[in-house]
Amino acid sequence: MPVKFNKMTKAEYNKKHLRMEELLMLLTEKGKLTVTQDKELEEISEEIAIYEEDNYPFEVESLKEMIELRMYQRKLKQKDLALILGTTPSRISEVLNGKRQLNFELAKGLYSKLNIDPNLIFSE
Repeated sequence: MPVKFNKMTKAEYNKKHLRMEELLMLLTEKGKLTVTQDKELEEISEEIAIYEEDNYPFEVESLKEMIELRMYQRKLKQKDLALILGTTPSRISEVLNGKRQLNFELAKGLYSKLNIDPNLIFSE
């Protein structure tokens, strides 16, 4: 179950967003993060997602739209998303194009690392 965070200000959001970008850049460059960095990325991602959901509500109609929205919000390419979720870019492409079903680990990553509602994940 995700941890609930206190409301943050726009300035705090901007600061956390910059830190998240730094961590994602490290992940992209090195292919992995330290355990501490990975935990920090997960926490910051969740805090940012909560802030964005509270301040910029957006209704999506499908899991594909939600994944694409998270990729856009976090300026991720499919290869970046694959690294975050511990899979391959081709698997991400297949899921987004409806050619492959989610497995449990990928579904768990969408929930824990991208803060996607499990109801949306399992509705498809």
